[in-house]
Amino acid sequence: MAMGLFSNQFSDVIEWEEFRDDMLFWKWSNAEIKKGSRLIIRPGQDAVFLYNGVVEGIFRDEGSYEMESDIIPFLSTLKGFKFGFNSGIRAEVLFINTKEILVKWGTKSPVLIPAPGLPGGMPIRAFGTFTCKVDDYDVLIDKIAGVRRQFTVDDVKERIIASLDPFLMKWIGKEGKNMFNLQMNAREIGDGIQEDLDMEMRGIGIAITSFSISNFNYPEEVQRMAEKAAAQSMIGDVGRFQQVSMGEALGRGGSGPASDMAGMAMGMAMGQQMASQMQQRNSGGPSGPGTGGAGGYVQNPAPQGQPGEGTIPNFCPNCGAKTNGMRFCGNCGFRLG
Repeated sequence: MAMGLFSNQFSDVIEWEEFRDDMLFWKWSNAEIKKGSRLIIRPGQDAVFLYNGVVEGIFRDEGSYEMESDIIPFLSTLKGFKFGFNSGIRAEVLFINTKEILVKWGTKSPVLIPAPGLPGGMPIRAFGTFTCKVDDYDVLIDKIAGVRRQFTVDDVKERIIASLDPFLMKWIGKEGKNMFNLQMNAREIGDGIQEDLDMEMRGIGIAITSFSISNFNYPEEVQRMAEKAAAQSMIGDVGRFQQVSMGEALGRGGSGPASDMAGMAMGMAMGQQMASQMQQRNSGGPSGPGTGGAGGYVQNPAPQGQPGEGTIPNFCPNCGAKTNGMRFCGNCGFRLG
């Protein structure tokens, strides 16, 4: 009984007890692996035995394994090792996270993308996600795990961000990209960057399995110019542009002559539109009596003594806006008849 208690003093449990999803590997290191030691592998883990820095064996199935009977017989150079009463193996066990990990990324500072008319380039920020996983154990051990006890997602992210700027410049600068609508090409740009990053990171045993761009951010002044240009392209004539400008002035809650004129003009237009609708209902609708319709003019009965005064054009001769049969232009207020 005393012998059993005494022998347990030399037992060790080899396990990654504080397993973290954001850690790619963790190295168990102790003075010696003793007789009676057990290896515990949890889901999502592989265990790599290292002896003098060389891989002796890789164990992938989850479970609990006895060192003397389940592990030693499968190691490369330690198959015949015999544990003594008070001796063990000076070895290390590298636990590797086998899961594919999703990571958020974002450029630290704006990336200057070459653009016509901008000598310094267009400053653009980008944000998104990528996924990574350990791919080559031998390369990982040779480049990273040989000198480090652990390697986290933040370590991978730091390397990704450091390499990102030239890849963004390369793939955004491909021919045919619309600098003001990069989101339209986000998938193509992301796929190109993923290929380049994957090739680079495999140099340390890490695979980049996907790379996506969620959003491109432009400087505020560039964004405002783009929005204004888009709005103007949707406006077909001067009258509509004036209406949009008035709406913007009111939307900003501004005061002063410009805002007052905009409010008056919109109020007049609304009142005249309501009067026009009432007149159409009283005359039997747009095709009823009094609406005319032929020859581009609306014929309204002229008061006696004023022959011809009731002839109203369909479009205002002053600003070109549609008159809707009113005697005053709803856009500029010009008298029509």
